[in-house]
Amino acid sequence: MLVVSCTTEIISWGVLYYAFPVLLPTIGSRTGWSLTAITAGFSASQVVAGLVGVPVGRVLDRHGPRAIMTTGSVLAVLAVLALVALARTTSLVWFTAAWLLAGVAMAGVFYAPAFAALTRWYGPRRVSALTALTLVAGLASTVFAPLTAVLNDLLDWRGTYLALAGFLAVTTIPLHLLVCACRGPQSSTGPRTHRGRWRAADRSWSSSSR
Repeated sequence: MLVVSCTTEIISWGVLYYAFPVLLPTIGSRTGWSLTAITAGFSASQVVAGLVGVPVGRVLDRHGPRAIMTTGSVLAVLAVLALVALARTTSLVWFTAAWLLAGVAMAGVFYAPAFAALTRWYGPRRVSALTALTLVAGLASTVFAPLTAVLNDLLDWRGTYLALAGFLAVTTIPLHLLVCACRGPQSSTGPRTHRGRWRAADRSWSSSSR
């Protein structure tokens, strides 16, 4: 579970977050849109991710991370494909709408649900797992910034996003679908304990954020 979580977090953050600043100048030059307007769309995705995180937390509390993280991966792929397709319409409004969809995906694949999954799996040993995930997932920019730059030189920004979307699809979707369904040694069958562990994950995330 820890290895899978680290892998999917690096990929999700790399594709949905860290690829954007690398591709931003190329997107602006190819579309003619201002960098400020394009960045505003990306910033809007962060606001959406925060707002959607509230209902996502409720679903996590009741059903666990499998459905949330798998759905988030699917939406992430669709959002990236939408970014490429809608940019061809020369409509910044629709391009921004694609980023809003990406924000919904971020709420389902970024740290919060991954922390919940690890808390369920590791129970009392969750602090070490959460710390490891936070440290390893921090390598997303180290991996994906140079990778995105190389792909951009070879494929342009649309081709780069298409390649990244394909990679995201074949890695994170099956991993979230299969592995997040497994019950760890610390899992409990009691719904009250089950919900309590999601709340423990939230408290651990809040503490690490501080």
